[in-house]
Amino acid sequence: MIGLFDSGVGGLTVVRELLKKYPGVDFVYLGDTARYPYGNKSEETVERYAVEDAKFVIEKGAKLVIVACNTASSLAMDALREKYPDTAFLGVIQPAAELAVAESKVSIGVAGTRATVGSGVYEDVIRELNPKLKVYQKACPLFVPLVEEGMFKDQMTKMMVRRYLMSLRQKNVESLILGCTHYPFLQSLIQRFMGKKVKVINSAEAVVDKAKELKPELFKQSESAKQVIAFTDTSPHLDSLASKWLKRDIRVEKVSILDK
Repeated sequence: MIGLFDSGVGGLTVVRELLKKYPGVDFVYLGDTARYPYGNKSEETVERYAVEDAKFVIEKGAKLVIVACNTASSLAMDALREKYPDTAFLGVIQPAAELAVAESKVSIGVAGTRATVGSGVYEDVIRELNPKLKVYQKACPLFVPLVEEGMFKDQMTKMMVRRYLMSLRQKNVESLILGCTHYPFLQSLIQRFMGKKVKVINSAEAVVDKAKELKPELFKQSESAKQVIAFTDTSPHLDSLASKWLKRDIRVEKVSILDK
């Protein structure tokens, strides 16, 4: 069983990539929608939330936990590995950074939330991999609400892509990491704006490929696979988003992850 969690629905882009490549795999996804977003919380709070999220999917049987949240991947990986030493954890940052480094000789761009960009985690990881590379980052806070409203090709979205990413295009970055799990829905729009010479890195694709390398035995296909989507709070809008993003009718379970 593969476990995945995010602060909300954004991590479903990782589930989408997982199902695209391995439709018969066992997984459980938790979106902590009741406490979303994590990006404006303290490091201590994010660590506590992440530990509680991980506990839920581990108790469901997860042997590998994908932290499908850039904020939690930035701030909580050490806490998770300390709390659950027998479970394999994989964040979205390292796989995306490795792919960007492989595609770049001079410079890399990172588009992310304020929390992720402010943490500097992508720059730290990239410099560990190749200290010669220049890293340019840009916070794009309005991308998330635009995605959640389904405005993937709206004129307003095109304007915000231009406004946020012009500085990175002017830096002539060779690759651009989409440092938020919502952003893959804007990938085609961003690719057109950045130009064909720029490799746009979808962290959802990168983390699924890395997970397969890490735990190949968990990717066995079954026609009776157990696949669970759970939210800590639900609404018709969230349920509709989940079905629309995964391109299938799904039943969302509402769960409590707090100890009673």
